[in-house]
Amino acid sequence: MRRRTFIAGLPIGLASGALSARAQTSRPRILWLSTEAQPDPFVEGFREGLRNHGYVDGQNVEIDLQYAPGNPGALQAAVGSLIRTRPDLVVSSGPAIRASRLLKDVPVLFAISGDPVELGIAQSLSRPGGNFTGSTFMSRDIAGKRVELFKELVPEIRRLAVLSNTDHPGERSEWRATEEVSQALGITSLYVPFTGAGDIDRGLMAVRDARSDAMLVFPEGVTLVNRAKIAGFAMALGLPSMFGWREYCDAGGLMSYGANQRATHARLADYASRVLRGAIPADLPIEQASKFELVINGRTAKSIGFPVSPTLLARADEVIE
Repeated sequence: MRRRTFIAGLPIGLASGALSARAQTSRPRILWLSTEAQPDPFVEGFREGLRNHGYVDGQNVEIDLQYAPGNPGALQAAVGSLIRTRPDLVVSSGPAIRASRLLKDVPVLFAISGDPVELGIAQSLSRPGGNFTGSTFMSRDIAGKRVELFKELVPEIRRLAVLSNTDHPGERSEWRATEEVSQALGITSLYVPFTGAGDIDRGLMAVRDARSDAMLVFPEGVTLVNRAKIAGFAMALGLPSMFGWREYCDAGGLMSYGANQRATHARLADYASRVLRGAIPADLPIEQASKFELVINGRTAKSIGFPVSPTLLARADEVIE
């Protein structure tokens, strides 16, 4: 198995070397594109799912890992050279999906927190119609449920800062759902937008200046890559924080509610198996997450001196101690 990290682009000669290696083996080759930092919390879930279908990385399938932590532009610049290595399948998630849009003749599987139709990689969820399919975490109901759970966690909440990356397909509908539920619960939701990784520090300073009672962060690729920074920021301010995936809590966030990413990527391997056996992405419906988990970081709660009710702790799928 080869591991490579892109910093500014693809080194000359890498494509030809990979092509030679491809010529020496007949096993299928999966190109994994990611802007996540290593260790990658999702690739092991994908490998686990492949094993359930009889594919073992390094034995009868090859997963070529290509990383550009927090830098989708590096992946996009490299895609042309990478595609000349002739992968059988591409898997991407988060910001890396934008780089994958350049691929027209290769099946692409994705796990996206936003709206794949709005992004332009699918005609509809039921009939993607092109070379892309996979899973989406986007759900207005879940966006509203996070506010409801946050109200249980912080009953006295009146002002809620909502940190949101505007460069995220479906972001506006997620914000509208959040605002609607906030209003129904008597909470003033303060929209704190930022645009892309280069603007996240300004967004955090805007959260600080908002003087809110708590902070909710929309789950997507940029905030995920910067989850430790965001969680540390909230702890430094003693600010209760709510996120969309457990990885944020692993990094120090107080609470999360959403789909299990590892399980989703394991499920994505089912589609990988079907595509490697001849299925066409255009005919595979884009799946929406249907199982969600509540995770609470007890260490963070103690660190900021914030009591969590026994009732909410009992309802949590996991409490990090």
